[in-house]
Amino acid sequence: MFTGLVSDVGRIARIEDVAGVRRLTLESAYGVARLQAGASVMHAGVCLTLTSFGARGDGSWWSVEAVPETLSRTTLGRWMTGSRINLELSLKVGDELGGHLVYGHVDGLGIVRSSAPEGGGRRIRIEVAAPLARYVAEKGSICVDGVSLTVAAEGRDDSADWFEVAVIPHTLAVTTLGLLTPGDRVNLEVDMLARYVARMLRAEA
Repeated sequence: MFTGLVSDVGRIARIEDVAGVRRLTLESAYGVARLQAGASVMHAGVCLTLTSFGARGDGSWWSVEAVPETLSRTTLGRWMTGSRINLELSLKVGDELGGHLVYGHVDGLGIVRSSAPEGGGRRIRIEVAAPLARYVAEKGSICVDGVSLTVAAEGRDDSADWFEVAVIPHTLAVTTLGLLTPGDRVNLEVDMLARYVARMLRAEA
C-alpha cells in the first residue's frame, strides 16, 4: 500500500525480454538499506516486486519483472532506457499518510490533452475512458503516474471525458509530471472509496 507521495525519481538503466517476461533494472537515490528482495515498490503508479538489488554509490539499483498483461495495461510497455520513473516505497506501520491510500493497481490509461502554466504551477487536462470517468469527481482524489492529486475539474467534450489537475511547483520539481506533453499516456488509479460507493449504488439499483 502507498500514499501517492513520490519520494524519488529513478531512471531505467536496462531493459531485457527473457522468456516472455520484461525485466527492468532501475537506478535510484534510495539507500540500499531501505530495500529488500520481494518488497513492493511503486513505479509510476504500478506496484512491482523487487527480484534483485544492490548498492550503487550512495544509492541503489534493483530489478523488477513485468508480464505481458502488465505491459499491455500500463505505460510500462512504452518505457525505454533512460526513462525517468516516479518511485515510492511501500507504507510501513506508523508512517504518515500524507496523500491518499493508493494500491499500485492501475485501472486504466489516460491521455494528456493539455498542460498549461497556471500560477507558477501547471494545469493538466487528461482524457479518461468512460468506464473510469464515473469514478472521477471534482475535489476527489486520483493517482496519476503514482502521484496523489486532487481533481480540480471534470467534464466531457467532443464525446470524450476528461479531468484536470492543478499541480503545484514543488510537485512538478520532484516528480515527472512537469515533463508531460499532449499525447503522453499516464497510468491512472481511481480513489478506492469512489469505487466502493459506485459498487454499492449499483447493488441498490
